This record gives sequence, C-alpha cells and structure tokens, in this order.
Amino acid sequence: MNRTNSFKAILAFAFLILVALPLFTWSATSSSSVQSTSTLTEDVASSTPELSVEELAKQQLEFEIRKKNFELEGIKAAIQKNEEALSKTQGQKTSLQKELGVLRGQQSVLTKQIQQDQISLERLNLEIKSITYDLQDIQAGVVDKRQAMQELLRMIQRSDNTNILTILLKNQSLADSVLEIKNLDDLNARLTTDILSLKNLTNEYTGKLKNLNEKQNAVELQAFNLKNRKVVLANQETQRQQLLKETNSQEAVYQEHLRAVYVQQEAIAAEIEALDAKLRGEIDYNALPVGELLILPIANAATTQGYGATTFAKSGYRGKWHNGLDFRASLGTPVLAAASGRIAMATDQDRYCPRGAYGKVIVINHGDNLTTLYGHLSRMVVAVGDTVKQGQVIGYSGSTGYATGPHLHFTVFAQATFKIAGSRSCGPMPQGGDLNPSKYL
Repeated sequence: MNRTNSFKAILAFAFLILVALPLFTWSATSSSSVQSTSTLTEDVASSTPELSVEELAKQQLEFEIRKKNFELEGIKAAIQKNEEALSKTQGQKTSLQKELGVLRGQQSVLTKQIQQDQISLERLNLEIKSITYDLQDIQAGVVDKRQAMQELLRMIQRSDNTNILTILLKNQSLADSVLEIKNLDDLNARLTTDILSLKNLTNEYTGKLKNLNEKQNAVELQAFNLKNRKVVLANQETQRQQLLKETNSQEAVYQEHLRAVYVQQEAIAAEIEALDAKLRGEIDYNALPVGELLILPIANAATTQGYGATTFAKSGYRGKWHNGLDFRASLGTPVLAAASGRIAMATDQDRYCPRGAYGKVIVINHGDNLTTLYGHLSRMVVAVGDTVKQGQVIGYSGSTGYATGPHLHFTVFAQATFKIAGSRSCGPMPQGGDLNPSKYL
C-alpha cells in the first residue's frame, strides 16, 4: 500500500472513531452536585491560585472519606468489644438482671451499628461526589482529545493528494523532502496514539459510571438497613420494658416465668423433631437438585452449630437432632434470601408461644424442590406472596423464639415434603423433611 493510501486509511478510521464515540453528557443534577462546593473550599482556592476550585474540592473529599473510614474503624472496634462482653454472659446463670443486662448490651451494639450505618451513608455520598468529579475530568479529556484529532485530520487532509514523488520534486533539497515525509509519518503516529488514548478514556468513563451506579445502589440499601435497624432498636426497648412489667422487677417472679418457658420449649421441640423426622422419611432424593444453588443468608457468616446429630443437639434436644445450621449474627444483621423464590410464610410464632419455637420466621419456596427457613429474626421486611431475588434483604437477625442469643437458624427442606400445619403447642408450624444445607451452599 503506498503512503497516500495509508494516510487515507488512517483518515477514514479516525473519522469513524470520532463519529462512533459519543460525546459524554452529564446530567444537570449530577453536575450541580459537583459545582456546589463549600464556601471554605472557594475561599482557599482564591488564596491558592495554583490549584483550581475543583482540585481543592477533590482533595477535601479525599480527606473527608479518610476521616469517615477512621470513624468506622473505631465503631467496629467498639462493636466487637461489646459483642465479646455479651458472649461472656452466655455461660452465666440465667437471672432477671442478666437478661436485662443482655438486652442493654444488645441495644448498645445496635446503637453503634446504627451509627456505623449513618457514617457509611455519609462516606458513600462523598465517594459518589468524588466519582462525579472524575467523570467530569474524563469528559473534558475526551473533548480535548477529539479536538486534537480533528486538527490532525485537517492536517492530513491537506497532504492527502501528495505522494512521495511530488514531495521530492517540489522541495529544493533532499533534506527538506525527508523532513516533510517524516512530518507526515509523525502525524500518522500521533493520530494512532490519540485514537488509542480516546478509546482508553471511553473505557475509563464506562468503568467510573458503573462504579457510580453501584455506589448509588449501596446508598439505597444502607438507608434501608438504617431505617429497619432503628425499628429493631425501638422493639428491643419495648421488650425490656415488657420484661420489667411482667416480672414486676422481682427475681422470683422471673424464675417462675422462666420455668414455664422451659416446659413449653421442651414440648414444642419434641413436636417439631417428631414431625420433621417423619417427613425426612418421605424425601425422594432422586428428585432433589444438585450443586451449590444457595448463597449464605448472612454475609461472611460463621457457623455456630452444624446440621444433624451435633454435640449440642445430643444434649440439648430431645430428638438429638438439629434440623439446620446456626449462623453467628449480632442483633439487626441483614438476612438475605439464599435463592430467588416466593415467600410461603412470614409470621411471628411468639404470638402463639412466646420464646417457644422459631419466633419471627420466614419461609421461601424456590421452585427447584427446595424450601428454605430463616428463624429467630428480630424484624421481617417481606410478606407472604412476595417474590424475592437471591441476595435480597428479607429480614434482620435476632433472638426471638427459642434462642439463647442473637443468631440465624437456617433450614433447607425438600419442598415436596414441606407444609405449614397447625401444631398442638404453637399454632401454625413449618414442617418438612430437612436436608443438610451445606450440600447446597
């Protein structure tokens, strides 16, 4: 291919790039949020001429984000310290003062988690603002690069019909001809570099825009969790006041009430285990799905009790069997749908048998012959008939029902055996042939 055709090819490709790559536009709301910098930042900019208002604003944002990270680390440490203190009380003898102390401790942890949510929201909004600055910088870079490419194209067009022979003949010396040919080669190389640079800017813009959307979604989820944790905290205070009212602040009354609860728990546990054992015998294992179809219902969850004939089950349950997994989760931890499906049950069994069964419990049918159960919740944010997606928040962990402390009980049933039927001791009861959840996680 001769040099003229080569330039024509480069010209055509560059024109295609300029036409095909869109000029990025930024919404008025986004740009206004970036332009609304603080008065302090503008004052500093006026006294520091070497930095623009935007550059100073970005530095201020980075400082604020680091500050929020530092605050979050402090709150996380305080939460961990409080949770460790709470765990030490589990081995102590049950008493009214102990239970009141546990409730106060849980409230303290939840209050700090709410503070954590609020700071996380503030940090996310700062990060969103920082990304908008980056997007504007990239947009400006794209405009500059397109203008530079257009100028190069005009220069190449002026030389489009000039071949090497013409260049040699029109110049008075060979050196001048060689220099002109080299200049055309330089134009070719610069245009190629600018095309690559423009493509990289486009990719960077797309990545930043995706990151912005993710941050905006995170803000919505954080705000949702914050709102619901405040409700859980209010419910904890109601529970504490109710306990004081029921016992009249007297230890003897509390112990008498506790003995009645233990008797009821034994009866309910025996009934549940008998029903589940019978239905386990009806499971058609050939009809069950295979593979890791479920996600953990608690993010980064640690298992505190396994499935089946665990050590605790052998000593703590009449049937010597634990029909699911228990996950460690402080009060108010978001609980996620392990897979997409439809809500089959969302009820509070404490209305029928306080502290006797699953407490606030949610059941999801997944349509693949699996049904999952989430027990001992502090709050439910779905209702029967709702369709949920995998990973969606459906509730928050707690210690309702028969629970010694906040955690999540998670059961997987063979859906063909699952039913919700009346029980002798606790109203509507989820029943089914239970499976080992670990096979599907």
